[in-house]
Amino acid sequence: MDNRKIRVRFAPSPTGPLHIGGVRTALYNYFFAKKNGGDFILRIEDTDSQRFVPGAEEYINEALKWCGIKIDEGVREGGTYGPYKQSERKEIYLKYAEQLVNSGHAYYAFDTPDELNAIRAKYDSQGRIFSYNHEVRKKLATSLNLSSEEVERRIANGDNWVIRFKMPESEEIIMNDLIRGEVKVNSSTLDDKVLYKSSDKLPTYHLANIVDDHLMEITHVIRGEEWLPSLPLHYKVYEALGWKNTQPRFAHLPLLLKPTGSGKLSKRDGDKLGFPVFPLQWTSPDGEVSRGYREDGYFPEAFVNMLSLLGWNPGSDQEIFSMEELIDLFSLEKVGKSGSRFDPGKSKWFNAQYLKVKSDDELSELFHPVLASKGIYADKAKVEKICGMIKERATFVSDFWGLSSFFFIAPEIYDPKAVAKFWKGDNPQRLSELKELIAKSENFTSGELEKTVHDWITEKQYPMGQIMNSFRLCIVGESKGPNMFDICEIIGKEETVSRLNKALKTL
Repeated sequence: MDNRKIRVRFAPSPTGPLHIGGVRTALYNYFFAKKNGGDFILRIEDTDSQRFVPGAEEYINEALKWCGIKIDEGVREGGTYGPYKQSERKEIYLKYAEQLVNSGHAYYAFDTPDELNAIRAKYDSQGRIFSYNHEVRKKLATSLNLSSEEVERRIANGDNWVIRFKMPESEEIIMNDLIRGEVKVNSSTLDDKVLYKSSDKLPTYHLANIVDDHLMEITHVIRGEEWLPSLPLHYKVYEALGWKNTQPRFAHLPLLLKPTGSGKLSKRDGDKLGFPVFPLQWTSPDGEVSRGYREDGYFPEAFVNMLSLLGWNPGSDQEIFSMEELIDLFSLEKVGKSGSRFDPGKSKWFNAQYLKVKSDDELSELFHPVLASKGIYADKAKVEKICGMIKERATFVSDFWGLSSFFFIAPEIYDPKAVAKFWKGDNPQRLSELKELIAKSENFTSGELEKTVHDWITEKQYPMGQIMNSFRLCIVGESKGPNMFDICEIIGKEETVSRLNKALKTL
């Protein structure tokens, strides 16, 4: 088995939008496959027709694409192990379920819901917990208790039946998890899970994923810890089908926890605290819209970087990683056993780090549509320069307008607190003098203008802070923004003088 090519699969169900916990599972599978020269397979597990949601499969593909995950085999990509959608593989599973019956590892069960409810009620009255186990199966209409003729008659008659796995009595099942190490479970604590249902001629997850993983030659199953309780059953099914020697190795990932640290992260937590829990925006069939990281303005590489570190530790203080670095450094040995608390503030921090290192050219391309929505069509070089001046103070491109609107439009109102603090005493008269000085200035570059103004303030012995803050109030409308002389150079002499005139008249 160790010589086989590494093959992993991400196998979501199309029952709604992909939670970021699912995205993290996909990422860890992808990192592991690429680190080891293997293949990443996307398989859609859509056998639960009752829970199928239109648009969910397309959402899954789009979300993985946005994250930069390149799928080697899948519904869209094709491949030699297809079909990659379980609903298109449903003819495959029955023969394996019947093989388990014929080998004595599974059985037909004909019990009705009413019969099971009666037994449950009896257990409840006795203060016992009901489990469909070796004790219960002896009391019900199953192929273990009925004659083969009766079983055949019931099947031919069209009676509903399921095939259940016959869990052995009191056997110690020893398993190995790549994250959690050796795990031991006694089979007497487990029930006889349903593997196949005649009602819809479909397998359950337990049979379908094992058969598919075997036929697709999956070498490693990396999935969420919610599947850890199913591992003993899966071990026994592999063994019963004679596939023990080619059984994949398992790794169960820790949960993503609420920001409080208690319990699994849910959509409700996001709604309550104002952050998305889905990679892309999702509109449900009934019209409810759920926020997405993409639509909230996150860069995909920042989102991937943030999510990767929730559960995996590279063993250093480094926090910013490219996809290539994540692949190169990733190992399952460095994935923790305990859940990771989600921090919405840290998500924003990651996006800010990525925004800071993006080129002014790329940022200007992203900012232009924002400006266009406000009826502003500015010179590309000017917008690039502005992006370079403001990106250090931004978290998202959507912050750019609030940080730079004064480059494009003169202030209509002036911050009352700044007015009260700086527009007093002789300052208005001094700003009138400054306006005349600027109007006569010939070389209107940031450096030259700064020297001219600073020399004038020094010569006049005016208070530097008072003058510069009053000047900023006139040009920007409040006490914020980058270097004043850089702003003046970009808006030009005519606009600078015009804004000083306007402020002197208004204030």
